[in-house]
Amino acid sequence: MKLLLDTHILIWLLEGNQNLSPKVRQVIEDETNSLYISIVSLWEIAIKTSLGKLQLETPLEKIICDLALHK
Repeated sequence: MKLLLDTHILIWLLEGNQNLSPKVRQVIEDETNSLYISIVSLWEIAIKTSLGKLQLETPLEKIICDLALHK
């Protein structure tokens, strides 16, 4: 299955947030599924962090590099 992750879900996933239901986490972690992330989601995260509306534990630059390595 192809999954396009919403920005909110992506943030929760990156931050290890427990608000993701076990079913959603299972679908995301299923290696037979293909995960996709829109560049707009990364842009939205960049805007929110630059405005101080979002604080990530991991710097956005590292997140982007890590995501690029897992394409």
